[in-house]
Amino acid sequence: MHPVFRSALYAVLFTISVPAAIEAHEGHVHSGDAPPPVTEVASASPRVEATSSALEMVALPQNGAIQIFLDRFETNEPVSGASIIADTAAGSLEAKPFEEGTYLLQGDWTASAGTHDVILTVTVGDLVEIFPVQIAVPTAAVPEAAPTAGLTLASIGGQLPDKRSWLFVLLGAITGVAIMMLRSRPRAVIAVLLAGSMLFFVSYASAHEGHVHADDKPAADAKAPSPAGRARDIAQRLPDGTLFVPKPTQRILAIRTLIAEPRAHSRSIELPGRVIPDPNASGYVQASVGGRLSPPAQGFPRLGSVVKAGDILAYVTPPVGSKDASDMRQSLGELDQQISIVERRVGRFEKLAASGAVTQTQLTEARLELEGLKERRVALQTARVEQEPLVAPVDGIIADASAVAGQMAEPSAIVFHIVNPDRLWVEALSFEAVSETQSASASFADGQSIELAYQGAGLADRNQSVPVHFEIRGEPPRARIGQFVTVLASTDTITEGVALPRTSVVRAANGQDFVFEHTSPERFVAREVRVEPLDGQNVLVAAGVTKSSRIVTQGAELLNQVR
Repeated sequence: MHPVFRSALYAVLFTISVPAAIEAHEGHVHSGDAPPPVTEVASASPRVEATSSALEMVALPQNGAIQIFLDRFETNEPVSGASIIADTAAGSLEAKPFEEGTYLLQGDWTASAGTHDVILTVTVGDLVEIFPVQIAVPTAAVPEAAPTAGLTLASIGGQLPDKRSWLFVLLGAITGVAIMMLRSRPRAVIAVLLAGSMLFFVSYASAHEGHVHADDKPAADAKAPSPAGRARDIAQRLPDGTLFVPKPTQRILAIRTLIAEPRAHSRSIELPGRVIPDPNASGYVQASVGGRLSPPAQGFPRLGSVVKAGDILAYVTPPVGSKDASDMRQSLGELDQQISIVERRVGRFEKLAASGAVTQTQLTEARLELEGLKERRVALQTARVEQEPLVAPVDGIIADASAVAGQMAEPSAIVFHIVNPDRLWVEALSFEAVSETQSASASFADGQSIELAYQGAGLADRNQSVPVHFEIRGEPPRARIGQFVTVLASTDTITEGVALPRTSVVRAANGQDFVFEHTSPERFVAREVRVEPLDGQNVLVAAGVTKSSRIVTQGAELLNQVR
């Protein structure tokens, strides 16, 4: 290869490789360099947090104003009706209520970019709290530039090229001139290529400074700001496992907390149980003899109907066989014969009593004998067609019924079951001794809890357990007879721990129980805990929760869904 042409080729390759080296070097991290910092919260706008023993506050610059969220420190409940006065170098300003627990602070200084020293005086009833804070108002978005008058490349569909495009055009022109001059002036070609290479290198390095890559985000959007006027705050799980949940999201999820205070509690045991009726306020309606059922005038009572003690619910007509009918006809004939004989005797005694031949006592005895025979005949006659009424023994509702017109009821068969829904019991099976002085509660499958009062325990084993009866106290639940419940009965064993609602405890995929601790106004941390049963509504956290920590009692399941 001709030396001149080789030199020209080296110059061109050098010119092309330098920009590529510069481009590749940008953003490169050497082995000894520190990694770039990781942003804790993505898309979170500047905010100020302040807490006291009674209140916690979050202030967010937004749309030229300061939005203030005010909550109770212990329960995380929004505080409404508070008075917030902001004292700054520009003067005092009062925040106006916006939503429940939310206030807006608007003034000239709230729209000025920069850091402002503010003293917020919060008054809630008799409580007065002072929060000295520094509020950083971000720079407002740059407005979109107005179109330039006159004809431009953009107006005719073109686009103005950047500096690097012009440099590559210049490099192509120099290379073309050098090729045409290669045979006539080889040394001049080398000089031109070297000069062009140096010029391209210097110009490219200058043009590369401050340029923005396609995957880089601009520092400020030239378009109009978003409706919120700030970066979008979203609930998210941070790399260290903590949760960032903005105050607006906490209001939507209705997050509530309490202060953990370890105390001594009686250990509880879980017992399987079921709902039974109070034996003193329930009863069965049974037929004493077998017979055919027939409804009363108002018909059979429906399930759930309210009945009173003494109400007739059905009739039972006993069947009469052919032999019984023959015996009854024979008995009736004998009674008719005896009645006829006694009637004649009474008539004869009445005539003789007037003359004194028969005493008055004999006449009275004859009359009584006649009345007795007539009563026996009436009883025997009505026995063939008399119906047995089935009467309600107690007040209550029909819990179970099996009456059908024309049905043959067997003796001692249960036709109706009457229960008083205001007086229900719970029967539990215990493998340990339950004391009368201990408290107990029961929980249903839907989480409803009821208070129980001890009534007694049996002495006979039932499936190697002892039946224990409890009375349901307070307002009776909508329970069914035979419905299964879980009975929590306290024992004499005393344990230390924190009592939390059952809704506070969340179970992870690995089966580990944990709760969420509210570490700061907008941060939550999952804490693994060990829990034990306490009562129908609460559990005992024996380990994993420190004293005075704020634990989420409502909305823990929703927080667990944050990703």
